[in-house]
Amino acid sequence: MAEITQRDGTWSFDGDTVRIVPGRDKRVNPARQALGELAVPLEALAGIAYEPGRRTGRLRLKLREGADPLLQAAGGELPEAADPYQLPVDSERAGVAEYMVDEVRQALLLEQVDAEPCDRYLLPGPSVPLSASAGDGTASFDGEQIRLEWNWKTEQAKKSGGPRVFPVSDVEAVQWSPAKGLENGYLRFALFKVPTSAPPKYDPYAVVMYGLKRDPLMALVAAAVTARLPHPAGPPEPADAVPVALTKDPAALGGGAGQGGDGGGDTDHDALLRRLRELGELRSNGVLTEEEFTAVKQAVLRRF
Repeated sequence: MAEITQRDGTWSFDGDTVRIVPGRDKRVNPARQALGELAVPLEALAGIAYEPGRRTGRLRLKLREGADPLLQAAGGELPEAADPYQLPVDSERAGVAEYMVDEVRQALLLEQVDAEPCDRYLLPGPSVPLSASAGDGTASFDGEQIRLEWNWKTEQAKKSGGPRVFPVSDVEAVQWSPAKGLENGYLRFALFKVPTSAPPKYDPYAVVMYGLKRDPLMALVAAAVTARLPHPAGPPEPADAVPVALTKDPAALGGGAGQGGDGGGDTDHDALLRRLRELGELRSNGVLTEEEFTAVKQAVLRRF
């Protein structure tokens, strides 16, 4: 067992998991405090290092590419203060930090952990429900729906449409970018069939960030949504991804609508609502797991 406690938090390693607990000091970044405790499995690690300094050194965990939805969503642009995989270490605790490095490296060697990129997330992402306010709005996510609300700093053209509420199944991609120099940052949701070329300040599916301390909180919302989207390195989903084995009547899940026939738009809409209700009942009755329900629902929506 290796453990080190500093102002910014505590790291411990039991041979299988690196456990990261953020510090309670008021100077600890709000995003790290909101993210809470992390349990990083050994298989998610690509390495660990201690960088000594004159007064303060730094412990760094390197995760395998694609293992963590937070790092995936942030695209390597999290500020150091908000990065949970960095720990400032007082120089007098350097020996403890180096001991942890040795323990983790030895475990990686013994277990022969592959450092290659992942094709699935090995961490679950931030817990939901989750809400963050920064810049010109508030973004909330309950695991199924995203809600964007506006404040007095929002451009009137965007605010006039009111809050935006949409299911995660409508999201094609999540884009998070911090403020850089004189350019504002943003959290943007790219939706299927809702193309836009509007800048974030006018985009009703984007929150603008001004480079303040709370901006990384928006990265947590981005990560929670990203964790529920298909992994970018995962196998491509087939056009018809409905798992037929889950029902005796495949048409009840995915067939029928959108494949021709006499029904118009209203008929298609009614059929869509009926199928989504049926899927919800299958999930409630335990026939579908949450993961299966999400996959089937996305497949049905794509059909329509």
